[in-house]
This record gives sequence, structure tokens and C-alpha cells, in this order.
Amino acid sequence: MKLAILDDYQRVALKSADWKKLGLEIQVFHEAFRSEDEAAQKLAPFEILCLMRERTAFPRTLVERLPNLKFISLTGLRAGSMDSKALGERGIPVSNTRPGDSTASTSELCWGLIIAAARGLERGLQNMRAGRWHEGVPAGIGLSGKRLGLIGLGRIGAYVGRVGKAFGMDVVAWSQNLTPEKAAEQGATYVSKEELLATSDVVSIHLVLSERTRGLLGAKELGLMKPGAILANVSRGPIVDEPALLQALAGKRIHAALDVYDREPLPADHPLRRMENVTLAPHLGYVNDETYRVFHQDSVDNVAAWLAGKPIRVMNAEHLKSK
Repeated sequence: MKLAILDDYQRVALKSADWKKLGLEIQVFHEAFRSEDEAAQKLAPFEILCLMRERTAFPRTLVERLPNLKFISLTGLRAGSMDSKALGERGIPVSNTRPGDSTASTSELCWGLIIAAARGLERGLQNMRAGRWHEGVPAGIGLSGKRLGLIGLGRIGAYVGRVGKAFGMDVVAWSQNLTPEKAAEQGATYVSKEELLATSDVVSIHLVLSERTRGLLGAKELGLMKPGAILANVSRGPIVDEPALLQALAGKRIHAALDVYDREPLPADHPLRRMENVTLAPHLGYVNDETYRVFHQDSVDNVAAWLAGKPIRVMNAEHLKSK
């Protein structure tokens, strides 16, 4: 029986768990597939797939092209890029893993991006590597006394807000379900979305991607932002309308600090890579050694349980029952 581990970009999967105890033929894919056709061709021989959440998409069209597929283990708790129903209809269980503690990790990265954007650290690093000094590095802004606007005040948003408070920032927040009372409990002041965008020096997004939040910030919303403001997104790319964001950045009114994108990996020729008023990271929010160990050790346990005929943590059970 053959098992494939997908999207192990950092080559850590085999080091993070004892895969040998499964006694299976294992192949690791270290690069993203260029197309669904390539994915279907290369994955066709495998009965078991171990997927890194939201990297390779698994729509029904791909599921139907994998005749040997019998089981999937998915890292994390959500399957936004996977058609769990299509898999269930074929009797293929999907087991997830524990999420790992990504709250602190993602919040830390968010502040790394914000500070890098505020102080021109990317250009500064390039200068130091090239033997230069201040040439071309923007004067930047300090954060103390500025306003931090949080779009979303869940675990990560609240964590980012506490750090903002420690920096001496005025913290305001908005989301569809947020109330003034809930905001106050987290040390933030509730304001409207429009006020948040128009008055914040840093706008940071902390929402789950859903039909309600997809495209939440478009041209109108981005146009409300203060000149020179920073838009940080460590949640999901499609929460911000990408064409509108590109247009706003082209006008050089705002700076973006991004860890997430509409398409990942971000294509090598994508215009975001060429813009000076963009600070970029390759979706590192949840990435750290501890989280990878949780993901891969749980993946091994998921496969072992399925091989024993007693699958655990099955996330598409309702679709399997209706088969």
C-alpha cells in the first residue's frame, strides 16, 4: 500500500514523526503541483494521502480522478479547500489532526510583519547585505500612540490587541458579530468598520474565511484607509479583494504586510512580489517546529488507526453515513 505526503515544502515531515512504523511505501512531495492534471497524474497510484491544510486543493474534480484513493489525513481542523462530501460519497474517510497552538505563533508573525512594514526592515536588510546603509530606507513610523484596528477579535485578534496595548497603541475592533461589551472584555473599543478603516494607522485582519468574509475589504473599504496606513493580513488572502488591493498598492497610499494570498504558493511572477510598499512572508503564521510535530505525529496515528479498521478523528462522518 502506498502513502503520499503532500506539500512538505520545508522538508520536515519525515523528521517530525515515526512514519516507518506504518510499514508502508512512502513518497514525499516537496513542491506544489502546477495544475490539477499534474496532481491527478502523480497521485493516482496512492491509496493514502497526508495533506497539509489548504495547500493542495481537493475539489470533486480531483477526487474523481484518483481511483485508488481510500483514506486521507488532513492537518488542522478545517477543510476549506477540500470537498469532504465528494470523498464521503466514495466511502473515503478524512481524519484531521489537532490544530497545534497557532494562536501565539500567528500573532507573533503578525507583529513581525507590522514592525517590518512600519520601519522599512526589508529594505534595510537588503542594504546591509549589499554593503549599503540608509539609502532608500523609508523613515518609517513609530507605533506608540498610533491606532490599531482589529477586524476580528477572536483568539488571535485579541492576542494581537494585547501586544498593541503593550506598545502603547489605541486598540479598536470590529467584526460582524462583535459587540461593545465583548470588545471591552478584550481591552478594545468597538467602532464601526468604516471608522476603523478611516482612523487606524494599522489595520489587522483576524477572521475565518467564509462566504460572509470573502471579499470583505474591496475598493471602497481600502479607499477609506488613511494614507500611509498598514494593512496586515495573516488570516486568509481572499478576505481582501485582490484586484482592489493591487490597485490601492499601485497608488502607493497604503502599505500591505501579508502572509496569505489568493493562490498559494504565490506565483513567481505575481505583481505583489515587485511592489516596494508590500512586506511579504510565505504563509508562515502557523509554521513552527512544535506545530509540525503535532501535525505529523497525529497523521501517523490517523493512518495507523485506519489501517487497524478503527479510524479516528473522522471529519466527514455525516457524508460517509449517507453513502
